[in-house]
Amino acid sequence: MQLDIPSGDFAGYIFDLDGTLVDTMPVHYRAWQTALRHEGLAGNLDEDYFYALGGVPSIQVAELMAAKHGLKIASPVGVAERKEEIYREQLDGVSPIDPVVAFARRVALTHPVAIATGGTPDVALPSLEAAGLSDLFQIVVTPLDVAPGRGKPHPDMFLEAARRMGVPPEKCLVFEDAEPGMRAALAAGMQVVRVPSRR
Repeated sequence: MQLDIPSGDFAGYIFDLDGTLVDTMPVHYRAWQTALRHEGLAGNLDEDYFYALGGVPSIQVAELMAAKHGLKIASPVGVAERKEEIYREQLDGVSPIDPVVAFARRVALTHPVAIATGGTPDVALPSLEAAGLSDLFQIVVTPLDVAPGRGKPHPDMFLEAARRMGVPPEKCLVFEDAEPGMRAALAAGMQVVRVPSRR
């Protein structure tokens, strides 16, 4: 994988987690499919649509996926919680995305680094640990760190990560694999490196 790093005097680096630092998206896909089969899903989830929702908070994903597949779900929160439980049981299937991790380890020697992820802490932190990255990131921003409904594609999570790093937003470089996250980073006034999430 070749990362297209823009030239610039960047003072901090922010990384999405799923599909950017850690190859978790296939595991998330299978977990969503299993959770939604409990809600009446007959066939397979629309994989393209699933990948287009990368970075969107889980409760919203449950609602959007249900609408896409014509499912009536009583509790999006309950579906999201079941999905996260299934996901955590399959963490042995995740692995680091080596070119991005190598870049992160290199810049972390001289600059602050952070994660801004659509996953909640009970999912994001075990993913980091499973990929051997817990030591690298002291700053992990999740949807719980911003106002409800202000996850990606809103800029709030990236702005919060920049604030915690003590770096002006325009001096941050973001690594993202999905459209909602890229829109969020651009809305925050940051440059973005696109990481191909479907390998």
